[in-house]
Amino acid sequence: MRRRLVGSPTLVTLAALVAVFALQQVVGLVARQRTLFALSNPLFAQPWTLVTSVYAHASLTHLLANAVALAFAGLALERTTTSARFHGFFVGVGALSGVAQVAFAGLVGSLLPGVPASVSVLGASGAIFGLFGYLLASNRLTETVVGGFSLSPRVQLVVGGLLAALITLLTANPGVALVAHFTGLLLGFLAGRTHLLRPRGAGPADPAQF
Repeated sequence: MRRRLVGSPTLVTLAALVAVFALQQVVGLVARQRTLFALSNPLFAQPWTLVTSVYAHASLTHLLANAVALAFAGLALERTTTSARFHGFFVGVGALSGVAQVAFAGLVGSLLPGVPASVSVLGASGAIFGLFGYLLASNRLTETVVGGFSLSPRVQLVVGGLLAALITLLTANPGVALVAHFTGLLLGFLAGRTHLLRPRGAGPADPAQF
């Protein structure tokens, strides 16, 4: 167990979350740290926030909640992928989820008077929802159930979208980035159905073995 945890991408990511949060507190003493770490409109005005927003958090409670969820999903998923694939997936899904949230807010704000067109997003929840989505879509039980039906890729996409929407609504809380959560789940589902994180040459084993 100890050997498996050495170099664990989940533990490395957890350490990164803590380190970025500590940096936020230091920066907050001399500047508005949220504007330096959070993703907001215009999207590419501060391009580094595409990455920093995935690892930064608004509060210690926010960080702890995401850390617990990451530990559950990450340790289950990392067993059958590489560190590079894990980290790339985490950052990629997290960034795309944040972009979706910010872009959606901008679109709604431009169409509805009185609704703010700009919103700032930070936190790892979009990426973590992506990990859970991957696990849900690629585990042995799902493979057995889906394998019993002849579903076209388009139908699987619709089903994945409906499931992502349902889970997002069931886990919704005030102030959370619902679009980011939905996007992370949907991307995770799609990646899980294609076994995107499976190393080349690996066998058909699924990530979680549920």
